[in-house]
Amino acid sequence: MVPDPPARAVALVSGGLDSVTLAHQLAAAGTDLELLAVDYGQRHRRELACAAACAERFAAPYHEIDLRAVGRLLTGSALTDASVAVPEGHYEAPTMAATVVPNRNAILLSVAVGVALAAGIDTVATAVHAGDHAVYPDCRPEFVAAFEHMARVANEGVGPGPVRVLAPFVHAKKHEIVALGARLGVPFAATWSCYAGGERHCGRCGTCVERREAFERAGVADPTEYEVR
Repeated sequence: MVPDPPARAVALVSGGLDSVTLAHQLAAAGTDLELLAVDYGQRHRRELACAAACAERFAAPYHEIDLRAVGRLLTGSALTDASVAVPEGHYEAPTMAATVVPNRNAILLSVAVGVALAAGIDTVATAVHAGDHAVYPDCRPEFVAAFEHMARVANEGVGPGPVRVLAPFVHAKKHEIVALGARLGVPFAATWSCYAGGERHCGRCGTCVERREAFERAGVADPTEYEVR
């Protein structure tokens, strides 16, 4: 479970499998949650409805932050730029670099820290995990530690105490998160991973491939409807 679970936390919940499992893990540990989702113009915006549904399950305050104006300036990524194709294949392939959104987690966590401190909360939680390390530098332990240090320096004397960035999955693989979610009773069908932005998970993009592989490795039934099996 979560080491030294906080009494209260603002959790960044995209609506994806990892962040929804994080919310369930914190709730099971007795943490009083506020959920924060960010609309940055991502083409897979169906995840936002999953984030809202997660908050509703816990009767937790839910904040959806509109950063679409910022997202329009973060060009060159397949997630925010319609001119860039969503790459297909395994998540660790070099082509997945096209899904990097510049400075994304630093932006999202900065918003979360501000929201948390304004509400008298000293902990923000993020579901970055080890499976993302190969592609996303802002999902690595070094980033989490550096961001927490920056947030503490930037907010010295502000709020209830030193900012804590809680990232319990930072050393965990995707299949380990699926296994944890299964134990916690996470409704996996009410999560969204696909980057393609369709009505169903495409089954071809890197995050669909990773999702399917994680369920297989965890030995957990995958309820996801894929266009391509």
